[in-house]
Amino acid sequence: MERTLSCLHPNPGWEDTDCQDNASSINHSATDMVGKHCILELYDCDHTKLNDEAFLRTTITTAAKRAGATLLNLITHRFEPQGVTGLALLAESHLSIHTWPENGYAAVDVFTCGDQTMPERACELLRQELGAKSHALKSFQRETPAALATAIRHPKA
Repeated sequence: MERTLSCLHPNPGWEDTDCQDNASSINHSATDMVGKHCILELYDCDHTKLNDEAFLRTTITTAAKRAGATLLNLITHRFEPQGVTGLALLAESHLSIHTWPENGYAAVDVFTCGDQTMPERACELLRQELGAKSHALKSFQRETPAALATAIRHPKA
């Protein structure tokens, strides 16, 4: 069944009067919190730091530790003429950053499973280290919809 959501809901899979979707017959009540997801927008950052791949590798590693997460792997790429993308594979999920030094902007995504980590701490460290003059943080819990928790699922052929 294809689902189309008209907006980002803080609890994906839940029904909401502000987010209408075409799958309203599905049981949307949640069973278990599986993790926390933070979306961070950083504005007016230090242009030099946003373009420094080595600095970002160190900062991502420190941010993962600050969140209480376990870093499994880190891959980064510096673009020409500018910009860096970094992806940290965590035992608990992931942390990613994409930078636009020419605009002083960075987009950050931190998702950690379980309740032993604090992705907001990673976001705060990134905000401070990149010298963001302003930011926007959206944080929400990821929860297993009851319909998925009880369903027998098979891989697509």
